[in-house]
Amino acid sequence: MARVQADAIRELLARAFPDAVELDVLDRTGGGDHFLVTLSTPEFDGISLIDQHRRVNDALAQPLADGRIHELRIRTKGTA
Repeated sequence: MARVQADAIRELLARAFPDAVELDVLDRTGGGDHFLVTLSTPEFDGISLIDQHRRVNDALAQPLADGRIHELRIRTKGTA
């Protein structure tokens, strides 16, 4: 199974959330399939945490669906 680089995930998220004020992607194990995403954007203001996480999952749908991302931990917040 091909692995995905943290930079590739960061790029997908940057395109999906162009107004992000914080965006970090950490390869938790160094193996290219376990990641921690930290994202803060005004787009999340007033949106429930579960909906914030759904939007991140939607942005990463392809690498999640094809198995390149095995585990994804998500930390999100708005800016308000």
